[in-house]
Amino acid sequence: MADNLFSHLISNADADRTALIIPGGGVVSYRDLDRMSARHANALGALGVKRGDRVAVQAEKSLGAVLLYLGALRLGAVYLPLNTAYTTAETSYFLSDAEPALFVCDPAREGAARDLCRDGRTTVASLGGSLDPVVDEQEDRFETAAVSASDLAAILYTSGTTGRSKGAMLTHGNLLSNVAALKECWRYTAEDTLIHALPIFHTHGLFVALNLTFFSKASAILLPKFDPDAIMQALPSATVLMGVPTFYTRLLSHPRLTAEACRHMRVFISGSAPLRAETHEGWRRRTGHAILERYGMTETNMNTSNPYDGERRAGTVGFPLPGVSVRIVDPATNVPAGTDQIGMIQVKGPNVFKGYWRMPEKTAAEFTPDGFFITGDVGKVDGDGYIHIIGRQKDLVITGGYNVYPKEIETEIDAVPGVAESAVFGVEDADMGERVIAAVVPDGSRDIKAEDIEAHLSERLARYKRPSDIIFLTELPRNTMGKVQKDVLRRHYAEGWAPVAARPNAREVENAR
Repeated sequence: MADNLFSHLISNADADRTALIIPGGGVVSYRDLDRMSARHANALGALGVKRGDRVAVQAEKSLGAVLLYLGALRLGAVYLPLNTAYTTAETSYFLSDAEPALFVCDPAREGAARDLCRDGRTTVASLGGSLDPVVDEQEDRFETAAVSASDLAAILYTSGTTGRSKGAMLTHGNLLSNVAALKECWRYTAEDTLIHALPIFHTHGLFVALNLTFFSKASAILLPKFDPDAIMQALPSATVLMGVPTFYTRLLSHPRLTAEACRHMRVFISGSAPLRAETHEGWRRRTGHAILERYGMTETNMNTSNPYDGERRAGTVGFPLPGVSVRIVDPATNVPAGTDQIGMIQVKGPNVFKGYWRMPEKTAAEFTPDGFFITGDVGKVDGDGYIHIIGRQKDLVITGGYNVYPKEIETEIDAVPGVAESAVFGVEDADMGERVIAAVVPDGSRDIKAEDIEAHLSERLARYKRPSDIIFLTELPRNTMGKVQKDVLRRHYAEGWAPVAARPNAREVENAR
């Protein structure tokens, strides 16, 4: 039991301490979590789930979903959260690949789920529906399964933007080591109260936000989703907010956001997508707080963080976490890059996943001979040791034999008056190999034209880096965690967007996915 993550999250807490605050639903103590998670562990067993079996969950964020996660840990099962936005066709792939013993969904999905699982290998139940009577009849005591640190705790599927999604296998040891490092770096204590507005099918909301809260014996206000008004209401009784950059950009538009409104807050943390320097500075001016940005991914959880004490430098992700090694190398030679040299980011440490589910060859290809995980991210280290994320290797544009890093161009475009944000990507070109394209979102403050951007870039970037086409959108297509979906931009541009005149709406892009 000592290596079971559950025993570190819930056990040894002051049983009467508040663990979760459910707006409109009261409070849940650590004693409550222990008893209710025991019922869920017993219910999973009653439905035929055994240690090592996968439990797939595609259900809206709720106390019940949290208890399912904890119950699966206690049983020694492997928790497999699925994005609630996935269609039936997408879900079918995950179920066939993971072969879970149990699939738990929302009641509205149960009929479709039973059709997907008609081969009988996977039992189907619904949270808030058919699962509830099974839970209600269980005892509230359960002997937490003894597992080793190398046993699987969860499988999280990657976004699958290049090829089919891969299941990242995360162990009890992976998750425990990472949460211990974050507690130290972010000075987390039992006196903290987190505003939890993230989804819990993703590493950010589940393994960072929830695990860190429970590991620290702190409390979390469990909001069903991001709601600026609800967050503003929660600020006076909270100390921490974890979010994606979109949280902060939208909160900056809230009329009640002031330094006084944030005076009880200890730290604001951002991740899952790059935070613009303008957002960082705007937040500091408005609230008096510097956002703490960190860097992680599905396969590794968190790797680096800006310092809690010291300069939280805009546009960087700080330094490696305790016990984590990060290096930047030339992708062709694997030779370490020098200061400010751009290269491939590689990571090694107890946080790094066990491998991809049922993909031994893919797993082997993603590790170097000396055990570093090849992240696919491109970055550099500046003279002060701060790590900068330049982008994904797959986003690299090679035009006329030259390497073009979209982040460099986006930074320049974003500095043009009237630009809210931009995304630079490459498309195939018979002559140059690839052409550089820029999608630009105006901020509405002025009538900005492509010529304005071209004039600005002509003074700052070499000719080969400048976009050949500039398109204007009302917003950039993003996934649930706020990451810009450049694959969507590439696909739709390739399907016939006119260079400037058509100016397709990003909502139309998203709806066409």
